[in-house]
Amino acid sequence: MTSATRPRTPRRALTGALATLGLSVGMVLTTAAPSAQAATWPAPNGSQGVSSTISVSGTKDYGMKRLYGTGDLGSGGQDEDQGPILKLADGAVLKNVILGAPAADGIHCEGSCTLQNVWWEDVGEDAATFKGKSSGAVYTVSGGGAKEAGDKVFQFNGAGTLNVSDFAVQNFGTFVRSCGNCSTQYKRTINLNSIEVTWKGGRIAGINTNYGDSATLRNITIVGDSSKKIVPCQKYIGNNTGKEPSSNGSGPDGTYCKYSSSDITYR
Repeated sequence: MTSATRPRTPRRALTGALATLGLSVGMVLTTAAPSAQAATWPAPNGSQGVSSTISVSGTKDYGMKRLYGTGDLGSGGQDEDQGPILKLADGAVLKNVILGAPAADGIHCEGSCTLQNVWWEDVGEDAATFKGKSSGAVYTVSGGGAKEAGDKVFQFNGAGTLNVSDFAVQNFGTFVRSCGNCSTQYKRTINLNSIEVTWKGGRIAGINTNYGDSATLRNITIVGDSSKKIVPCQKYIGNNTGKEPSSNGSGPDGTYCKYSSSDITYR
């Protein structure tokens, strides 16, 4: 599939989220000067190698254990069609886990799912892929962070709505990408709120206007991008033939890319 840094306001949002999770603020945030990165990746509570995909249903809390790929899941590259470390059934909830390197294809959500306080230390092919087929599917990412994504962080292949909040991302190609050339295409809705983006990055959201996608951005803080090279919302003309999609402009328009200048803060 094709594709296309951190804040004062989001830090308050992260603080509330962490309190809900029962985690220490000092574990995730620093009080560095504004020019420094605000988020700090948490230390793992032990590590576990994973040689075959773990299936998750219901609720699974890893207590901040680090999982990393071995054997067939031992690739940290960008090869397509790698297996995931974790595969979540429809309705599954995954909490408090760190994905280390190698991370293969991260996490696959087969339907609606919730990722709560999940951290990726070094994104493999993608951090997470959302694959539900129902227009009513809802994928929720609350808290956590991801870094070192050579291409995409979140790959949105399925139908429905993706909500990401209180999340930190750094060094990536595209943060969230609505699939540009999947054989089955859908209308996809993306909502991003309280996201801390640390340079270096390319695009925060990539959407397909011809399928009716939309991306709403609120409380986005971009750190270290003095030249404002990061594109908040990139539009594409998607297809179902596997070809590279063509770009279709960028920037807010009230229909596909929903944000205003006040929603983006640079520091």
